[in-house]
Amino acid sequence: MTSKIYEMIRLLSVAVFMILIAGAGDAQSEQPWPSFQGPHGSGATTEKIPRSLSEENIVWEKELPGRGLSTPVIHSNKVFLTCSSGPEQNRLRVLCLDAIDGQLLWERQFWATGRTVCHEKTSVAAPTPCTDGRRIYAIFSSNDLVCLDFEGNLIWLRGITADYPNVSNSLGMSSSLVVTNGVVVAQVENDSESYVIGIDATTGMNVWKIGREKAANWTSPLILNPGVVELQSKSGIDAINVSDGNVLWQYDAGASTIPSSCRMGNILFVPSKGLTALAYDPKGQKRPEQLWQSSRLSPGTPSPVVNGETVFTISRGDVLTAGNIESGDRRWQLRLKGPFSATPVVSGNTLLAVSETGFVQSIHFDDEQGEVTGSLNLEDQVLASPAAASGGIFLRSNSRLWKLADVNQ
Repeated sequence: MTSKIYEMIRLLSVAVFMILIAGAGDAQSEQPWPSFQGPHGSGATTEKIPRSLSEENIVWEKELPGRGLSTPVIHSNKVFLTCSSGPEQNRLRVLCLDAIDGQLLWERQFWATGRTVCHEKTSVAAPTPCTDGRRIYAIFSSNDLVCLDFEGNLIWLRGITADYPNVSNSLGMSSSLVVTNGVVVAQVENDSESYVIGIDATTGMNVWKIGREKAANWTSPLILNPGVVELQSKSGIDAINVSDGNVLWQYDAGASTIPSSCRMGNILFVPSKGLTALAYDPKGQKRPEQLWQSSRLSPGTPSPVVNGETVFTISRGDVLTAGNIESGDRRWQLRLKGPFSATPVVSGNTLLAVSETGFVQSIHFDDEQGEVTGSLNLEDQVLASPAAASGGIFLRSNSRLWKLADVNQ
């Protein structure tokens, strides 16, 4: 790819992203966080992240009735959250709270119909739910999938293990859901019966089902364009048309099975051979072009995030690295206080990362360096990634949910 063509792709991608951000800028509190990687699949937000942190930044906190690793999902000033409880984690819970004051609006409980065996560090409520703005879709490690409206009314319920019983993963499932063009995509990949299903968002019935490689996989789907979803596995990337499940294009150089990809515009950042940047056709009519590949940007457990012209990764050694999206060159590195499982969130020139021990760090940066400018100890295990909407940042631990906000805004 010539430098001229690459520059055109880069400028177009940045322009599309900035248009999306600008469109939401006049009503930040209305911009939703509909799934794991946020509204644009980038981990970026227009909500302001506090540069300094103290207990004054805690707007409210609420005790939760069960454990969970799922990211909060926010829409219409409502926070949707999943938990699991009981000695065998077989009581599945979906909660809805008011995003402004933290009041519990409703809770629905279900009994697990599938396996609830998982590693002691994780939870049956590990996968993040998603929303299309009308309904909330939640899946659990037991492969139970529920659809509720925003008032908590049950629309449909699927015990997927009843249909496909040969699902086995002793560590627990954690792939999150996405929904686009009326189809909910559930990636269920393990050492036994691996598959991805497209489910009609209205009826809960299969639109399609495709077989996948038999291997444990904890990555989550990503919406590349309306109606096009990316699936990541150890073999690489498949771009799927959600109307029929057909593969539009593939990247077959391998990828991680823990951190997921992120994107900005039409550039996809894949945890593959470190980190690989792919420029893809939004209509899926041709194979993606590899822009660069960098071993210096290799992520650990947290997924990469991207904002502006910088992509960020946190390594297994708790090092935050900022990379140039044009070249993959390392801009700067900063060692943080870890360890980390949660994916960070970024806004403007500030990034927020939370460690497994609940130590929250606010990092302010420019093109040349990053600096920890604030910290707050929540003193609880945090494995879930933060969400940003409704005027704040939402963090959940094994026992509590917090809303943080910039007191100076």
